[in-house]
Amino acid sequence: MRIAVLSDIHGNRQAFQAVLEEVDAERVDEVWCLGDVVGYGADPDACCELARGSCDLCLVGNHDLAVRGDIPIDEFSRGAAVAAEWTREVIDPDHLEWLRGLEPQLLDREVGLYHASPRDPVWEYVLSTLLADLCLDVQHHRVCLIGHSHVALSFRRQEGESATGEVRSADSELRLEDGQWLVNPGSVGQPRDGDARAAWLVLDTGAWTATYRRTPYDIAGAASAIRAARLPESLAERLEYGQ
Repeated sequence: MRIAVLSDIHGNRQAFQAVLEEVDAERVDEVWCLGDVVGYGADPDACCELARGSCDLCLVGNHDLAVRGDIPIDEFSRGAAVAAEWTREVIDPDHLEWLRGLEPQLLDREVGLYHASPRDPVWEYVLSTLLADLCLDVQHHRVCLIGHSHVALSFRRQEGESATGEVRSADSELRLEDGQWLVNPGSVGQPRDGDARAAWLVLDTGAWTATYRRTPYDIAGAASAIRAARLPESLAERLEYGQ
């Protein structure tokens, strides 16, 4: 099966639409989203509508949970908190109800699916080999997909060895036939690895490969929408730098 794996859309309609156009050209069998459909961006309803219409499964992320009211907003940074409060005020009740039906992990597929990590599906940022080792110790699947960190990267562990990992650039391909893996597609709506293009990947569970993709999109339009919504300026400025 060929699957387009997306994560951390964060209300960025421009990025999400651009990625979905490229997904169509990939002729994938399914589209999976690892959570945070809403968050920092100015188009939560448009992104919920696109996710509901295009994704075969969708997890809930910590920003989605904050908008649902399941996580206190004071646990977020100022920019994230302002965006969550604004999203609560403007989101369509039908989309809010849809978000309430999502879970932060799914374990009934050939690979494990987590918004954040196998140890903490909501909050843990897996950005080091030490944390990767701890997650690989407890995960139930040989290969797991994670989001949350906004960085396209992967961690691998062979039997008897410690985990190794690296940030992944566009078009790099992983061979997943052996070993244990944690694979992060990066962020559609707010990449933080220095590449401003929307990040995602194609997972092939028949060939056991994962191929990283980067998609250019209308960054200026997404930033203008954030400013028009009177959200913090930093949320608009960071899009240009992929930070």
